[in-house]
Amino acid sequence: MSFRRTRAVARKEFLHIVRDARSLILALLLPFVMLILFGWALSLDVDKIPTVVYDRSRTPESRDLIRQFTGSRYFQVVAVAASDADVDRSIDRSRALLGLVIPEDYAKDLLAGRDAQVQLILDGSDSNTASIALGYVDGVVQAYAAQLRSDAQVQKGAGKLKSPVEPRIRVWYNNDLVSRNYIVPGLIAVILMIIASLLTSLTIAREWETGTMEQLLSTPVRPTELVLGKLSAYFTLGVTDMLICLFIGVIVFDVPLKGSVLLLFFSSCLFLFGALCWGIFLSASTRSQLIAYQLGTLTSFLPAFLLSGFIYAIQDMPVAIQVFTYIVPARYFVTILKTIFLKGAGLEILWGELGFLFLYAAIVFVLASRKLRQKIA
Repeated sequence: MSFRRTRAVARKEFLHIVRDARSLILALLLPFVMLILFGWALSLDVDKIPTVVYDRSRTPESRDLIRQFTGSRYFQVVAVAASDADVDRSIDRSRALLGLVIPEDYAKDLLAGRDAQVQLILDGSDSNTASIALGYVDGVVQAYAAQLRSDAQVQKGAGKLKSPVEPRIRVWYNNDLVSRNYIVPGLIAVILMIIASLLTSLTIAREWETGTMEQLLSTPVRPTELVLGKLSAYFTLGVTDMLICLFIGVIVFDVPLKGSVLLLFFSSCLFLFGALCWGIFLSASTRSQLIAYQLGTLTSFLPAFLLSGFIYAIQDMPVAIQVFTYIVPARYFVTILKTIFLKGAGLEILWGELGFLFLYAAIVFVLASRKLRQKIA
Protein backbone atom coordinates (compact mmCIF):
# COMPACT_ATOMS: atom_id res chain seq x y z
CA MET A 1 0.00 0.00 0.00
CA SER A 2 1.31 3.43 -0.95
CA PHE A 3 0.82 6.36 1.42
CA ARG A 4 1.31 8.76 -1.48
CA ARG A 5 -1.60 7.31 -3.47
CA THR A 6 -3.79 7.20 -0.36
CA ARG A 7 -3.00 10.84 0.34
CA ALA A 8 -3.86 11.76 -3.25
CA VAL A 9 -7.28 10.11 -2.97
CA ALA A 10 -7.84 11.82 0.36
CA ARG A 11 -6.93 15.21 -1.12
CA LYS A 12 -9.34 14.65 -4.00
CA GLU A 13 -12.14 13.79 -1.58
CA PHE A 14 -11.36 16.78 0.64
CA LEU A 15 -11.60 19.08 -2.37
CA HIS A 16 -14.95 17.55 -3.31
CA ILE A 17 -16.30 18.10 0.21
CA VAL A 18 -15.10 21.71 0.31
CA ARG A 19 -16.52 22.48 -3.13
CA ASP A 20 -19.90 21.00 -2.21
CA ALA A 21 -20.67 23.83 0.20
CA ARG A 22 -24.29 22.80 0.82
CA SER A 23 -23.39 19.28 1.93
CA LEU A 24 -20.55 20.61 4.08
CA ILE A 25 -22.76 23.15 5.82
CA LEU A 26 -25.45 20.53 6.34
CA ALA A 27 -22.95 18.08 7.83
CA LEU A 28 -21.65 20.70 10.26
CA LEU A 29 -25.05 22.13 11.19
CA LEU A 30 -26.72 18.73 11.69
CA PRO A 31 -25.15 18.05 15.12
CA PHE A 32 -26.03 21.53 16.33
CA VAL A 33 -29.65 21.35 15.16
CA MET A 34 -30.27 17.82 16.45
CA LEU A 35 -28.74 18.53 19.84
CA ILE A 36 -30.74 21.72 20.24
CA LEU A 37 -33.99 19.99 19.23
CA PHE A 38 -33.49 16.85 21.28
CA GLY A 39 -31.82 18.57 24.22
CA TRP A 40 -34.47 21.23 24.70
CA ALA A 41 -37.57 20.08 22.85
CA LEU A 42 -37.49 16.38 23.75
CA SER A 43 -37.90 15.69 27.44
CA LEU A 44 -38.83 12.44 29.14
CA ASP A 45 -39.26 14.18 32.49
CA VAL A 46 -42.81 14.00 33.82
CA ASP A 47 -43.41 16.92 36.18
CA LYS A 48 -45.90 19.73 36.63
CA ILE A 49 -48.71 17.38 35.65
CA PRO A 50 -51.74 19.55 34.81
CA THR A 51 -54.41 18.73 37.38
CA VAL A 52 -58.05 19.77 37.70
CA VAL A 53 -59.62 19.65 41.18
CA TYR A 54 -63.31 19.24 42.06
CA ASP A 55 -63.73 19.67 45.82
CA ARG A 56 -67.28 18.70 46.78
CA SER A 57 -66.41 18.52 50.48
CA ARG A 58 -65.10 22.09 50.87
CA THR A 59 -63.67 21.40 54.33
CA PRO A 60 -60.27 22.01 55.93
CA GLU A 61 -59.55 18.30 55.53
CA SER A 62 -60.20 18.37 51.79
CA ARG A 63 -58.11 21.51 51.37
CA ASP A 64 -55.29 19.77 53.22
CA LEU A 65 -55.43 16.94 50.70
CA ILE A 66 -55.32 19.42 47.83
CA ARG A 67 -52.25 21.05 49.39
CA GLN A 68 -50.45 17.71 49.14
CA PHE A 69 -50.73 17.96 45.35
CA THR A 70 -50.08 21.68 45.00
CA GLY A 71 -47.02 21.38 47.22
CA SER A 72 -45.48 18.70 45.02
CA ARG A 73 -43.34 19.69 42.06
CA TYR A 74 -44.93 16.87 40.07
CA PHE A 75 -48.41 18.41 39.99
CA GLN A 76 -49.80 21.76 38.93
CA VAL A 77 -53.44 22.65 39.54
CA VAL A 78 -54.60 24.37 36.37
CA ALA A 79 -58.33 24.54 37.07
CA VAL A 80 -60.91 24.22 39.82
CA ALA A 81 -64.03 22.46 38.54
CA ALA A 82 -67.58 23.19 39.60
CA SER A 83 -69.03 19.86 38.46
CA ASP A 84 -68.10 16.42 37.19
CA ALA A 85 -68.76 17.63 33.67
CA ASP A 86 -66.09 20.31 34.10
CA VAL A 87 -63.58 17.64 35.06
CA ASP A 88 -64.47 15.52 32.05
CA ARG A 89 -64.32 18.54 29.77
CA SER A 90 -60.86 19.56 30.98
CA ILE A 91 -59.48 16.06 30.39
CA ASP A 92 -61.21 15.65 27.04
CA ARG A 93 -59.72 18.92 25.80
CA SER A 94 -56.25 17.93 27.09
CA ARG A 95 -56.16 20.86 29.48
CA ALA A 96 -55.53 18.47 32.35
CA LEU A 97 -53.98 15.03 32.62
CA LEU A 98 -55.27 14.28 36.11
CA GLY A 99 -58.63 14.90 37.73
CA LEU A 100 -58.97 14.92 41.54
CA VAL A 101 -62.57 14.60 42.78
CA ILE A 102 -63.17 14.80 46.55
CA PRO A 103 -66.67 13.55 47.61
CA GLU A 104 -68.95 15.38 50.03
CA ASP A 105 -68.54 12.88 52.87
CA TYR A 106 -64.73 12.87 52.69
CA ALA A 107 -64.17 14.88 55.89
CA LYS A 108 -66.93 13.02 57.75
CA ASP A 109 -65.41 9.62 56.98
CA LEU A 110 -61.93 10.85 57.76
CA LEU A 111 -62.85 12.28 61.17
CA ALA A 112 -64.87 9.15 62.02
CA GLY A 113 -61.85 6.94 61.37
CA ARG A 114 -63.42 5.26 58.36
CA ASP A 115 -61.77 4.81 54.99
CA ALA A 116 -62.12 8.09 53.14
CA GLN A 117 -62.28 7.68 49.39
CA VAL A 118 -61.35 10.13 46.65
CA GLN A 119 -61.66 9.75 42.92
CA LEU A 120 -58.63 10.13 40.66
CA ILE A 121 -59.26 10.31 36.91
CA LEU A 122 -56.20 9.88 34.72
CA ASP A 123 -55.90 10.42 30.97
CA GLY A 124 -54.33 7.21 29.66
CA SER A 125 -53.90 8.32 26.03
CA ASP A 126 -50.15 8.48 26.56
CA SER A 127 -49.63 5.24 28.46
CA ASN A 128 -46.03 5.97 29.43
CA THR A 129 -46.77 9.40 30.89
CA ALA A 130 -49.93 8.10 32.54
CA SER A 131 -48.02 5.25 34.22
CA ILE A 132 -45.44 7.65 35.62
CA ALA A 133 -48.15 10.06 36.77
CA LEU A 134 -49.99 7.18 38.45
CA GLY A 135 -46.84 6.36 40.39
CA TYR A 136 -46.54 9.97 41.55
CA VAL A 137 -50.20 10.02 42.61
CA ASP A 138 -49.79 6.79 44.54
CA GLY A 139 -46.73 8.17 46.30
CA VAL A 140 -48.49 11.39 47.35
CA VAL A 141 -51.59 9.54 48.59
CA GLN A 142 -49.61 6.91 50.48
CA ALA A 143 -47.46 9.54 52.18
CA TYR A 144 -50.54 11.55 53.15
CA ALA A 145 -52.32 8.45 54.46
CA ALA A 146 -49.30 7.55 56.59
CA GLN A 147 -49.26 11.07 58.02
CA LEU A 148 -52.95 10.86 58.90
CA ARG A 149 -52.46 7.50 60.64
CA SER A 150 -49.58 8.91 62.64
CA ASP A 151 -51.60 11.97 63.68
CA ALA A 152 -54.48 9.73 64.75
CA GLN A 153 -52.17 7.68 66.96
CA VAL A 154 -50.87 10.83 68.61
CA GLN A 155 -54.40 12.04 69.33
CA LYS A 156 -55.24 8.71 70.98
CA GLY A 157 -52.21 9.05 73.23
CA ALA A 158 -50.50 6.01 71.76
CA GLY A 159 -47.48 7.95 70.62
CA LYS A 160 -46.28 8.72 67.16
CA LEU A 161 -46.65 5.86 64.70
CA LYS A 162 -43.28 4.63 63.49
CA SER A 163 -42.76 2.68 60.30
CA PRO A 164 -40.97 -0.67 60.79
CA VAL A 165 -38.95 0.03 57.67
CA GLU A 166 -37.32 3.36 56.86
CA PRO A 167 -36.48 3.62 53.15
CA ARG A 168 -33.51 5.77 52.17
CA ILE A 169 -33.31 6.26 48.44
CA ARG A 170 -30.02 7.20 46.80
CA VAL A 171 -29.91 7.99 43.11
CA TRP A 172 -26.57 7.25 41.51
CA TYR A 173 -25.07 8.66 38.30
CA ASN A 174 -27.96 11.02 37.47
CA ASN A 175 -28.88 12.52 40.81
CA ASP A 176 -31.35 15.06 39.48
CA LEU A 177 -33.10 12.48 37.26
CA VAL A 178 -32.83 14.82 34.27
CA SER A 179 -33.67 13.08 31.01
CA ARG A 180 -31.36 15.42 29.09
CA ASN A 181 -28.36 13.78 30.74
CA TYR A 182 -29.61 10.47 29.36
CA ILE A 183 -30.57 11.65 25.88
CA VAL A 184 -27.63 13.85 24.84
CA PRO A 185 -24.85 11.20 25.15
CA GLY A 186 -26.86 8.69 23.12
CA LEU A 187 -27.60 11.32 20.52
CA ILE A 188 -23.89 11.53 19.70
CA ALA A 189 -24.04 7.96 18.39
CA VAL A 190 -27.05 8.73 16.20
CA ILE A 191 -25.40 11.84 14.76
CA LEU A 192 -22.14 10.05 13.96
CA MET A 193 -24.04 7.21 12.32
CA ILE A 194 -25.98 9.66 10.15
CA ILE A 195 -22.87 11.57 9.10
CA ALA A 196 -20.79 8.47 8.53
CA SER A 197 -23.11 6.05 6.81
CA LEU A 198 -25.32 8.38 4.83
CA LEU A 199 -22.54 10.58 3.43
CA THR A 200 -20.09 7.81 2.59
CA SER A 201 -22.86 5.62 1.16
CA LEU A 202 -22.95 8.02 -1.79
CA THR A 203 -19.26 8.40 -2.54
CA ILE A 204 -18.48 5.32 -4.69
CA ALA A 205 -21.92 5.35 -6.32
CA ARG A 206 -21.38 8.99 -7.21
CA GLU A 207 -18.08 8.09 -8.89
CA TRP A 208 -19.84 5.56 -11.11
CA GLU A 209 -22.70 7.91 -11.98
CA THR A 210 -20.42 10.84 -12.85
CA GLY A 211 -18.00 8.64 -14.79
CA THR A 212 -14.93 9.45 -12.68
CA MET A 213 -14.60 5.86 -11.48
CA GLU A 214 -13.24 4.88 -14.90
CA GLN A 215 -10.51 7.48 -14.43
CA LEU A 216 -9.66 6.02 -11.03
CA LEU A 217 -9.51 2.55 -12.55
CA SER A 218 -6.86 3.74 -14.98
CA THR A 219 -4.60 4.79 -12.10
CA PRO A 220 -2.45 2.42 -9.98
CA VAL A 221 -4.62 3.10 -6.92
CA ARG A 222 -5.46 -0.12 -5.08
CA PRO A 223 -8.85 -0.84 -3.45
CA THR A 224 -7.46 -0.53 0.10
CA GLU A 225 -5.84 2.79 -0.74
CA LEU A 226 -9.07 4.03 -2.30
CA VAL A 227 -11.08 3.05 0.78
CA LEU A 228 -8.65 4.63 3.24
CA GLY A 229 -8.27 7.76 1.13
CA LYS A 230 -12.00 8.35 0.95
CA LEU A 231 -12.45 7.45 4.61
CA SER A 232 -9.86 9.97 5.77
CA ALA A 233 -11.83 12.94 4.44
CA TYR A 234 -15.12 11.89 5.99
CA PHE A 235 -13.34 10.74 9.15
CA THR A 236 -12.07 14.28 9.65
CA LEU A 237 -15.57 15.62 9.13
CA GLY A 238 -16.99 13.07 11.57
CA VAL A 239 -14.42 13.94 14.24
CA THR A 240 -15.32 17.62 13.82
CA ASP A 241 -18.98 16.79 14.33
CA MET A 242 -18.11 14.71 17.37
CA LEU A 243 -16.21 17.62 18.94
CA ILE A 244 -19.19 19.89 18.24
CA CYS A 245 -21.47 17.40 19.98
CA LEU A 246 -19.18 17.18 23.00
CA PHE A 247 -18.91 20.95 23.28
CA ILE A 248 -22.67 21.53 23.08
CA GLY A 249 -23.49 18.61 25.38
CA VAL A 250 -21.02 19.50 28.12
CA ILE A 251 -20.93 23.31 27.90
CA VAL A 252 -24.42 24.24 26.70
CA PHE A 253 -26.54 21.48 28.28
CA ASP A 254 -24.23 20.89 31.25
CA VAL A 255 -24.26 17.10 30.84
CA PRO A 256 -21.77 15.64 33.34
CA LEU A 257 -18.70 14.01 31.81
CA LYS A 258 -17.35 11.87 34.64
CA GLY A 259 -15.20 9.43 32.68
CA SER A 260 -12.03 9.55 30.61
CA VAL A 261 -12.05 11.98 27.70
CA LEU A 262 -9.36 9.94 25.95
CA LEU A 263 -11.40 6.74 26.20
CA LEU A 264 -14.44 8.61 24.90
CA PHE A 265 -12.46 9.99 21.97
CA PHE A 266 -10.93 6.58 21.15
CA SER A 267 -14.26 4.75 21.25
CA SER A 268 -15.88 7.47 19.12
CA CYS A 269 -13.14 7.18 16.50
CA LEU A 270 -13.47 3.40 16.48
CA PHE A 271 -17.23 3.58 16.01
CA LEU A 272 -16.85 6.30 13.38
CA PHE A 273 -14.35 4.23 11.40
CA GLY A 274 -16.68 1.22 11.34
CA ALA A 275 -19.65 3.34 10.30
CA LEU A 276 -17.63 4.93 7.50
CA CYS A 277 -16.53 1.54 6.24
CA TRP A 278 -20.14 0.38 6.24
CA GLY A 279 -21.10 3.37 4.12
CA ILE A 280 -18.27 2.61 1.67
CA PHE A 281 -19.42 -1.01 1.52
CA LEU A 282 -22.99 0.04 0.68
CA SER A 283 -21.74 2.49 -1.92
CA ALA A 284 -19.51 -0.14 -3.51
CA SER A 285 -22.35 -2.66 -3.55
CA THR A 286 -24.53 -0.48 -5.75
CA ARG A 287 -23.93 2.07 -8.49
CA SER A 288 -27.02 4.11 -7.65
CA GLN A 289 -26.86 6.98 -5.17
CA LEU A 290 -30.58 6.68 -4.49
CA ILE A 291 -30.40 2.99 -3.60
CA ALA A 292 -27.22 3.53 -1.58
CA TYR A 293 -28.86 6.35 0.40
CA GLN A 294 -31.97 4.28 1.07
CA LEU A 295 -29.89 1.32 2.21
CA GLY A 296 -27.84 3.62 4.42
CA THR A 297 -30.97 4.93 6.09
CA LEU A 298 -32.45 1.46 6.53
CA THR A 299 -29.32 -0.21 7.90
CA SER A 300 -27.72 2.59 9.92
CA PHE A 301 -29.92 5.50 10.97
CA LEU A 302 -33.09 3.57 11.86
CA PRO A 303 -31.35 0.85 13.92
CA ALA A 304 -29.22 3.48 15.66
CA PHE A 305 -32.29 5.53 16.52
CA LEU A 306 -34.71 2.76 17.47
CA LEU A 307 -32.68 -0.29 18.53
CA SER A 308 -29.64 1.12 20.30
CA GLY A 309 -31.22 2.05 23.63
CA PHE A 310 -30.86 5.72 22.72
CA ILE A 311 -34.40 6.50 23.90
CA TYR A 312 -36.29 3.21 24.13
CA ALA A 313 -35.10 0.69 26.70
CA ILE A 314 -33.95 -2.53 25.05
CA GLN A 315 -35.15 -4.69 27.95
CA ASP A 316 -38.72 -3.54 27.29
CA MET A 317 -38.66 -4.72 23.67
CA PRO A 318 -39.86 -8.15 22.49
CA VAL A 319 -37.33 -10.94 22.94
CA ALA A 320 -36.77 -11.36 19.20
CA ILE A 321 -35.96 -7.65 18.85
CA GLN A 322 -33.65 -7.79 21.87
CA VAL A 323 -31.67 -10.58 20.22
CA PHE A 324 -31.48 -8.61 16.97
CA THR A 325 -30.04 -5.55 18.77
CA TYR A 326 -26.85 -7.50 19.51
CA ILE A 327 -25.76 -6.99 15.91
CA VAL A 328 -26.45 -3.23 16.00
CA PRO A 329 -23.12 -1.44 16.58
CA ALA A 330 -24.84 1.67 17.89
CA ARG A 331 -26.13 -0.34 20.84
CA TYR A 332 -22.59 -0.86 22.14
CA PHE A 333 -21.52 2.69 21.40
CA VAL A 334 -24.55 4.15 23.20
CA THR A 335 -23.69 1.99 26.22
CA ILE A 336 -20.11 3.28 26.11
CA LEU A 337 -21.23 6.91 25.85
CA LYS A 338 -23.72 6.76 28.72
CA THR A 339 -21.32 4.80 30.92
CA ILE A 340 -18.44 7.23 30.38
CA PHE A 341 -20.61 10.33 30.70
CA LEU A 342 -22.75 9.38 33.70
CA LYS A 343 -20.93 6.58 35.52
CA GLY A 344 -17.32 7.45 34.83
CA ALA A 345 -16.41 3.79 34.23
CA GLY A 346 -13.28 2.85 32.34
CA LEU A 347 -11.83 0.11 30.21
CA GLU A 348 -12.30 -2.53 32.91
CA ILE A 349 -16.07 -2.23 32.43
CA LEU A 350 -16.31 -1.38 28.74
CA TRP A 351 -13.77 -3.79 27.24
CA GLY A 352 -16.53 -6.02 25.84
CA GLU A 353 -18.28 -3.19 24.01
CA LEU A 354 -14.99 -1.82 22.69
CA GLY A 355 -13.99 -5.29 21.53
CA PHE A 356 -17.20 -5.64 19.53
CA LEU A 357 -16.70 -2.22 17.91
CA PHE A 358 -13.15 -3.16 16.96
CA LEU A 359 -14.31 -6.48 15.48
CA TYR A 360 -17.13 -4.74 13.62
CA ALA A 361 -14.77 -2.10 12.17
CA ALA A 362 -12.27 -4.74 11.03
CA ILE A 363 -14.91 -6.94 9.37
CA VAL A 364 -16.62 -4.08 7.56
CA PHE A 365 -13.27 -2.68 6.37
CA VAL A 366 -12.36 -6.03 4.86
CA LEU A 367 -15.80 -6.36 3.26
CA ALA A 368 -15.58 -2.86 1.77
CA SER A 369 -12.11 -3.49 0.35
CA ARG A 370 -13.13 -6.82 -1.18
CA LYS A 371 -16.33 -5.43 -2.62
CA LEU A 372 -14.43 -2.55 -4.17
CA ARG A 373 -11.87 -4.97 -5.58
CA GLN A 374 -14.68 -6.96 -7.20
CA LYS A 375 -16.06 -3.79 -8.76
CA ILE A 376 -12.66 -2.83 -10.11
CA ALA A 377 -12.11 -6.32 -11.45
